[in-house]
Amino acid sequence: MKLLLSVLLTPVAMLLASGHALAALQTKTVEYKHGNTVLEGYLAYDDAIKGKRPGVLVVHEWNGLQSYAKKRTEQLAKLGYVAFAADIYGKGIRPKNAQESGTQATIYRKDRQLLRERANAGLKVLQANPLTDIKRIAAIGYCFGGGTVLELARSGANIAGVVSFHGNLDTPNPEDAKNIKAKVLVLHGADDPFVPEEQIKGFETEMRQANVDWQLVSYGRTVHSFTNPEAKGEIKSSEYNPIADQRSWQAMRQFFAEIFRK
Repeated sequence: MKLLLSVLLTPVAMLLASGHALAALQTKTVEYKHGNTVLEGYLAYDDAIKGKRPGVLVVHEWNGLQSYAKKRTEQLAKLGYVAFAADIYGKGIRPKNAQESGTQATIYRKDRQLLRERANAGLKVLQANPLTDIKRIAAIGYCFGGGTVLELARSGANIAGVVSFHGNLDTPNPEDAKNIKAKVLVLHGADDPFVPEEQIKGFETEMRQANVDWQLVSYGRTVHSFTNPEAKGEIKSSEYNPIADQRSWQAMRQFFAEIFRK
């Protein structure tokens, strides 16, 4: 009987012994600089995976690098990527309400060069990480961050792809699309009033004229912030849509499978 119990328990013991491999997500805060400005990003990776792997830069919404962007960074790490959430605003600048968020976002929307430089500063941190395969890097962003990764692409960043989730598509420098080296995927709420039809048409024209490899997917009955469960309609026309969230995440994964193929 004792022998039988020993045999039955062995697989359980083996499972417990391998618990580290099953719960191997590693996260840490990373301090870095852009000029004299101190920034504080968030790194996540799975240490059960050995060697280099594709890297994904994550750019936060207009409320700065808070729990939502960190959650997405961790999700990417669990998929096998090394993920780094950039800090566009600066260490300790974490807006607490819509007014503060709007104030911070406006600074960078009015100064696209500064926005590009902050995004590139985060990209450099990811590129320098020893786990990152520098030939296989993408950037994703949400709302403000979606517009940011498009500006990163327009800056000529040497990355494989960018994904914008419910991001703004406008730019004061559409001619800079000629610098884009990345493939572009835009995931958009078809009823998002913050991205009007003329902005969509302008973006499409910009991409066509620059001969960019681009896609734009619109989700019906979907407004702004559709990926964020915390968006519950407090801000008009911003609301979580679980179906569009799932579809857009799957679209991103399929896109990554394409651009990271060796």
